[in-house]
Amino acid sequence: LMAVKRDFAFVLDQGIEAEKVVKAAKGADKQLISDVIVFDRFAGGALDPGKMSLAIEVTLQPREKTLTEEEIEELSQKVVAQVHKATGGTLRS
Repeated sequence: LMAVKRDFAFVLDQGIEAEKVVKAAKGADKQLISDVIVFDRFAGGALDPGKMSLAIEVTLQPREKTLTEEEIEELSQKVVAQVHKATGGTLRS
């Protein structure tokens, strides 16, 4: 079955470790999420002082059947909620 990749960018306090974000995202669904990698990180620009942007790529690997758009969306919401809970980070609009 084909893996699905989704990207998320979070705005976080600069002191937060990327590993914390990765762990939180993985914890959203240990069965379906096969990998989480950080692919971008920056501070400055339009971001508030003391904040940074961290972008992750989440790989969903379905085991039994192809995921529907609804299931992917649901899982995406869960990733965002878990990261927020663990780090206070919010999705970058």
